Amino acid sequence: MIALQRLDSTEPDFPIQLDALLSGNRQLDAELTATVGAILDAVRTRGDAAVLEYTRRFDSREVRTAEELQVPQGQLEKAVQAIPAELRQALEQAAERIRRYHERQRQESWTYEDADGVVLGQQVTALDRVGVYVPGGKAAYPSSVLMNVIPARVAGVKDIIMVVPAPGGELNPAVLAAAHIAGVDRVFTIGGAQAVGALAFGTETVPAVDKIVGPGNKYVAAAKRLVFGIVGIDMVAGPSEVVIVSDGSGEPDWAAMDLFAQAEHDEDARAMLIATDETFLTAVADSVNRLLPGMERADIIRAALKNQGALIRVRDLDEAAEVVNRIAPEHLELAVKDADAMLPAIRHAGAIFLGCWAAEAMGDYCAGPNHVLPTARTARFSSPLGVYDFQKRSSLIGAGPGNAAVLARTASIMARSEGLTAHARSAEYRLGGADE
Repeated sequence: MIALQRLDSTEPDFPIQLDALLSGNRQLDAELTATVGAILDAVRTRGDAAVLEYTRRFDSREVRTAEELQVPQGQLEKAVQAIPAELRQALEQAAERIRRYHERQRQESWTYEDADGVVLGQQVTALDRVGVYVPGGKAAYPSSVLMNVIPARVAGVKDIIMVVPAPGGELNPAVLAAAHIAGVDRVFTIGGAQAVGALAFGTETVPAVDKIVGPGNKYVAAAKRLVFGIVGIDMVAGPSEVVIVSDGSGEPDWAAMDLFAQAEHDEDARAMLIATDETFLTAVADSVNRLLPGMERADIIRAALKNQGALIRVRDLDEAAEVVNRIAPEHLELAVKDADAMLPAIRHAGAIFLGCWAAEAMGDYCAGPNHVLPTARTARFSSPLGVYDFQKRSSLIGAGPGNAAVLARTASIMARSEGLTAHARSAEYRLGGADE
């Protein structure tokens, strides 16, 4: 039996209880940071030698040279044929849906001429080289390959480097097949903080990249945090999350299984149900306890629901929206009769699933939008991974002898007010001569 934590918005201490639930597992670990920092420093100073050392130690692999860490392209091609035909077709269909969705995100350069004849605009260019981290420990995630690589390719990134750990030398064929389908240029069998370091600093074998994306364990997350500024990163991801909002019209078993779908990721995953109907909350609690024994990852689900799960009763759907915005979840299921009507009230969520039939699991794999989403309440200020993460923008400013004076006069006055005389005189040259 699991006694899921129950919260009620009518209780006077409800905000305190909710904040306590949301604050769990979010502290920085100084010891972890120091350990990861030492690994990064070793990779920065010793390159391939350090990468090989950590690969032998952490992945239990006997590798002698850095060249052994690169996967030949032929092996990627063979993996596509080696996996079951049904899985190959699913990966190809998912890749096509993901590609079509992300093509709509691509930004284009633009310019315009203002009333003074000054040319202004924005030039959009793709990043040169991107590194994609793919987990390879407890589970294999070919879906993560598709979600991280395809937007980069759509954006126009020319060189995509993938790193994936190979514990004991074992590689998942589906991950390699997904890499080939998505269009990865090079794959290196490196994991952990040492892989992040290799991508950030470059080694004799692994090229330095401009940005690192992709999920990983706490060591990978800490490493990405530490190298940010040397390279760009997508985000520092926390445990996976789902919040389901119900008006009592759905199926309790569906809601329970959707909670399981997040909770089975790991023991720190967060799965919460918000409902206006106390009877429905009780029915879902019963479904959880009835269905859980039949789940393959029951122990992980049980731990996650015990640590981070909750059933929350609210007065109405307006209050449900307020609670959702306070949580700012990674995934939000609006399992209500009229999800479209509720949507305008939702301000903070990574991905929003409309109606009972739109299962969060569909978004994880094949719907089209990206499954790399802000966690740990960062949906308050950040967005899903997309093409825009692999493009950058340069401002364009063009003036000539006929209109430079318009800008020069204004710039000169403002610069002198700030005491920056060289700025002022630089602008004043464009007036036809500098005033002393």
